[in-house]
Amino acid sequence: MRLLAASSAATFLLTACGSSEVSVTKAEKAANPLCAKVAQHWPQKVAGQEQRDVSTSGGTEAAWGDPAIIARCGVTSPGADEHCVDANGVDWVYSELSDGAGFVTFGREPAIQVLVPSDYAGDAIGAFAAAAKQIPQGNRKCS
Repeated sequence: MRLLAASSAATFLLTACGSSEVSVTKAEKAANPLCAKVAQHWPQKVAGQEQRDVSTSGGTEAAWGDPAIIARCGVTSPGADEHCVDANGVDWVYSELSDGAGFVTFGREPAIQVLVPSDYAGDAIGAFAAAAKQIPQGNRKCS
């Protein structure tokens, strides 16, 4: 299955390889030491879905469920817009995608990107609060 997902912060192609491994492109700033801290705090489950293997090493990318909810650390923090929301104490810039929603942390550098397919309703993004809080909140916040 191929899924093209875009957000204001990054565009990348993800491919589910069979039912076990998800191919994800590393973000430009994935080598930032803060992303290693984030990787230690990825949730075990998101929206009731178990974590899946990804094609990259280092843990700065993760996936859950099928279709996959994808998370990457190391993207550039976006500018604020009217789609800035708070979820469990973390600010996210939200964008609608053709097949779901994209979220990028706001005011944290490097930022975390999460892509949530439309199959998952509810508060999937709230599961990422512990991971996102490993990156200090800067001066920029949702208003």
